[in-house]
Amino acid sequence: FFDKAAVQTEHDQVKGIHNPWKLCTVTQVEELKSIIRILPIWASGIVFATVYSQMSTLFVEQGDKMDPSMGPNFDIPAASLSVFDTISVITWVPIYDRLIVPFARKYTGHERGFTQLQRMGIGLVISIFSMVVAAIVEIVRLDLVKKHNYYDLKQMPMSIFWQVPQYFLIGAAEVFTFIGQLEFFYDQAPDAMRSMCSALSLTTIALGNYLSTLLVTIVTKVTTRHGKLGWIPNNLNHGHLDYFFLLLVVLSVLNFLVYLCISSWYKYKRPIGSFN
Repeated sequence: FFDKAAVQTEHDQVKGIHNPWKLCTVTQVEELKSIIRILPIWASGIVFATVYSQMSTLFVEQGDKMDPSMGPNFDIPAASLSVFDTISVITWVPIYDRLIVPFARKYTGHERGFTQLQRMGIGLVISIFSMVVAAIVEIVRLDLVKKHNYYDLKQMPMSIFWQVPQYFLIGAAEVFTFIGQLEFFYDQAPDAMRSMCSALSLTTIALGNYLSTLLVTIVTKVTTRHGKLGWIPNNLNHGHLDYFFLLLVVLSVLNFLVYLCISSWYKYKRPIGSFN
């Protein structure tokens, strides 16, 4: 269909000078087709970015209801636990490059260990586990609230450091998915549009935040009908934040299944390095 844009008609030949809005070069058409081919892969990163955005939103809300003490004289702010995401990234990058890639290279035959799509897929799976862990922590927390009647406590006696695994898993998923995305868009983009496509991968973060806001708005509106407090009330001790995390698990699993279908038919623009 897009090839028609490069077909010169009799009208174009009569005019002598072609209108760039009506007649394109073959290179321009192929560049457009390359961009359209990578858009489904780009779209699959939005749900992942929604999961990633919880680190600065609901993870913090969850942590505010937990014990932040580090010793007798110091309390760690809930938002500061995102440092464990940074530590996770710093830890996983050398592990991936020095251990995982050489090990995977022996079995896959790929110079990079995994293809970019495989790397992104692994990150999507890890992000699912991060939401499962977050939901489990919240289930345990709410169970303690119910058992000991901590409903009106500002901070319950459950250490905030129980959140560390979910932050650590988010960081691991980030190493696989976000870095894989940047490599994928740079390699698969047309040569003249590599910078734009690399920037395009970052728009998934913005759209993921918008989707997170939309989900919270919809969930709040639906779950607060008939005078109910809903899943995410002002006092989380009366809510069910775990249900929201499990909702993200379901959406992430569905997104991963769609991603498998998309990646299965995708053909790389240029061969990925492999060993014979």
